[in-house]
Amino acid sequence: MNHASARVRRARTVEMLARAVTGAAAFGVLGVVAFILGYILYRGAGSIDWEFLTAPPRMFMTQGGIWPAIYGTLLLTFWTAVFAIPVGIMAGIYLAEYAPKGAFTRVIRLAIANMAGVPSIVYGLFGLALFVLTVGFGRSVIAGALTLACLTLPVIITATEEALLQVPQDLRQASLALGATRLRTVLRIVIPAAAPGIVTGSILGLSRAAGETAPILVTAVAFYSPVPRTVFDETMALPYHLYIMATQAVKPAPDVVWGTALVLVAGVSIINVVAAAWRTRQRRRIRW
Repeated sequence: MNHASARVRRARTVEMLARAVTGAAAFGVLGVVAFILGYILYRGAGSIDWEFLTAPPRMFMTQGGIWPAIYGTLLLTFWTAVFAIPVGIMAGIYLAEYAPKGAFTRVIRLAIANMAGVPSIVYGLFGLALFVLTVGFGRSVIAGALTLACLTLPVIITATEEALLQVPQDLRQASLALGATRLRTVLRIVIPAAAPGIVTGSILGLSRAAGETAPILVTAVAFYSPVPRTVFDETMALPYHLYIMATQAVKPAPDVVWGTALVLVAGVSIINVVAAAWRTRQRRRIRW
């Protein structure tokens, strides 16, 4: 009895210690994130006004606004979604619902995992070699969007596959038992049930693409460019604009730097919060 009581006390002590360590780690991460966001807000809030958000840059980027960079970021993100989301979701559906279990499928999953770990500058060099030089798009919105789509695909594919695999097999079997085809089951039963995870994963992938600098550095952006008229024109983008303003050797403009950082972080954060809130709301409606 004494030995059993001692084991119970040790188990409880270890449990309390594990809870304290993991809790401290969680609060530490939250504290760092809150400090970074708070500092960016403190330094950049004074620069945000209507002119800053809607006017083009002036005086060698040290005055005026960042509207061309905002528009360019939105344009790149939109075309990245057009290229990446359909392909990524269809590839995830194939891996989760149709791919046979075997060495070939394992190789595909390993390749996707490796793609997710490739540095973003490598995607930029790949986009430069393929889309800019070989295909002949030049430095343009479409070349940058295709490069960002390659960067985003592993995230969307993995998120789609994981969301589909979380749907219970009982739902599939019940639909098939009622006479539905495999395709109808996937389209009408499985995908709606997995939609919160698929949409959230896609948005998180696009959020990463919107904040990337290296892939568009050699494929799409320019130091200064007016609002692009077509997808074959160069463009400005918030990440690259922030990089240029923070590293230029002439006269730095702290207001522009921190204001640009705040706009970029705020935009990405709002999208992520909206996606998380929508996912939580949709999952509450799902019962299985």
